[in-house]
This record gives sequence, C-alpha cells and structure tokens, in this order.
Amino acid sequence: MTIDNSGATAAELLKTKQHFKALDGLRGVAALAVVTFHFMEMAIYNYSKLFIGHGFLAVDFFFCLSGFVVGYAYDDRVRRMGLKEFFTSRLIRLHPLVIFGSVLGLIALFADPFVKGPPGYSTGKVVLMFLASILMIPYPAMQERGFNNFSLNAPAWSLFWEYIANIVFAIVLVRINKQWLALLTAVAAITLCLVGYHSGALSGGWSGRNFWDGGARVAYSFLAGLLVYRSRWIIRSRLGFGVLSILLLLAFVMPYVKHGWIREAVVVLFYFPLLVALGAGAKLTPLSEKLCTFAGDMSYPLYMTHYAVIWIFGNYYSTYKPDMTHLAVVVTCGVITMVGFAYLVMKFYDLPLRRYLRSKQRAAVLNT
Repeated sequence: MTIDNSGATAAELLKTKQHFKALDGLRGVAALAVVTFHFMEMAIYNYSKLFIGHGFLAVDFFFCLSGFVVGYAYDDRVRRMGLKEFFTSRLIRLHPLVIFGSVLGLIALFADPFVKGPPGYSTGKVVLMFLASILMIPYPAMQERGFNNFSLNAPAWSLFWEYIANIVFAIVLVRINKQWLALLTAVAAITLCLVGYHSGALSGGWSGRNFWDGGARVAYSFLAGLLVYRSRWIIRSRLGFGVLSILLLLAFVMPYVKHGWIREAVVVLFYFPLLVALGAGAKLTPLSEKLCTFAGDMSYPLYMTHYAVIWIFGNYYSTYKPDMTHLAVVVTCGVITMVGFAYLVMKFYDLPLRRYLRSKQRAAVLNT
C-alpha cells in the first residue's frame, strides 16, 4: 500500500472531495441549455434567429467549470497519488458514458425511423466510426453530419479536449506556480480572440473543418477556471441558485450583433469565470441544494446521451416540417424525455459501473 510524505494512503487520496453544490447546479442548467440548443438548431439553422442562439457557449462554461473543479479536486494530490491513479480516476468518471453514448449513436444510425434504408456506409467504415468514438479518436467521416469529429456522438468533441486538458493538467499545470498560470491564461486569451476574429464566432471545435478552434476554447477556459481556484477568487454572496441560473442563461440567449465574436469573447473571458467565482461562494437553501445535487448528477449523462435523439429529430423535422407550435411541443417533450432517460442511465448504468470500477481501483491500490 502506497503512503505519501504526509502520511495519507493512496486509498485515502482516491476519495472524492465535497462538491460545490451551486456549481453542480449550474452545470445542470448548462446541460439543459445545450440540449435545447441542439434540438432547435436542427430546425433553425440561422443562430441569430434562435432564442437560445448562443447555447454553444455552454461548452466554454463547462471547460471553465472543469478547470476550477479539477484544480480543487486534484491540485494538491496528483503528484502524491501518481499519474496512473489520476488518469484511472478520470477514466472511471468520464469514459463509461463515452462508451454508452457511442452505442446509442450506433443504434440511432441503423434504427432511425425517418431514414429509408440502411446508412450508405460500408460495414468497415461504420466499425471504424464506432471504434474511433469509444476510443476518443476524432474521425470526421460523415459529410451529411458536417464532418463531425465524432460521427456517432457529436458532443464527444468537447470530451476529447477535456481529456487533453486533464493530461496537460497532470503533467504540466500542477507543476507551475500561479504567475506562470496567469501568463499562460493571458496567452490563451489572445489565441481565443484570434480564433474568434478569424472564424467570426467562438462556436468551432466540433468538426474536422474547425478542429483546432476547440483547442483554443478549452485552453483558455480550463486555465481560467484553474486560475480562479488557485487565486481563491471565491465571491461570497447571498445570490441563490435561481439568480445564478438566470445570469448563466443570459449568456446563451443574448442577441446577435455585428462582430458578435467580440461579445462572445467577453462572455468567455470574463463573465464565465465570474459566474464560477460566484457559484463557488453561493449560499443555498436546503431545497436548492437538493435541486443542485440532482442537476449536477444529471448533467453529464444528459450531455452524453442526448445526441442520438437529436439526429433522429433532425430527420423528423426534414420529413414533416412541423409549424412553430408543434415544434415547441416536440422540443419540450424531447428535452423532458431526455432528462428522464439520462436519469435512468445514471441510476442503472453510470453510477453502478463507476462504483464497481472504483472498488476495483481501491482494491488494486491496497494490494500494491
């Protein structure tokens, strides 16, 4: 059994730290915004006409939140627990749903009731798409899906960059001081602005055509979240979960303007780190704390399981062209259904599998 210099056993270092409940809740709000945005973009391609046209910025909030949470959870113990246990812990936390989402995407590819006949791809290519998806290897193979980096489960593009951020964190970022971290964050901010200026928006990263935009997005936001944690920029306030949720949603529903990438950059560079700082210091009522716990638990399963339905919905909309009234009903029911499905996935697949894998990990540590 491994013991570090402070006397803590490796098994103790694997224990999960207490959560920031308000941040968990905001993660759930962002996940709901993403699902709603993905439904709506299948019907209304012009984001400026969407009521939630900046819903894609939820990914930048996820990255910023991840930097803060990973820093809080592992900054003081990565070197003590070792790279192997850190990476194993992150895989246990993230990868079961990567696999599940890939399986759902594969099923939806063959079982879409609004597509006639089998998909026009050879068995070998479908196998490659599936293997790339479960192994988190970008493979933009489907033209009709915008050459999505992960054809069977589109949101996995952000998980790919999340994995990269975790690797860089464990190998590099835990070893540098706050001053170097601030410098890296400033360089990443400049890079993000250059990407926004070149692309006209901060919505890239999901496709082979804008792959590296995702690197710029995760670089700044993850570093900014980590900087907020290390600088202890936690703002104590009486703002409740409801107010914080409204403040977050305002970023997703802000209207489009000329040179809108500047406004998007301001939101990502300053507004999201501020919300993370406010969320970390928020005081919650017992009821809102329970709600935040539920929303946080649901956020990742919802994010990783909803897109198979989104592809089916897109083909439904192309086939039947429902009016706005029917569209609102379908989208509302779709979001509610996906939340319910995500709950079942969490309860009967994700949590039991992660408990089992963590028990195996701890047993292996205790036997070394």
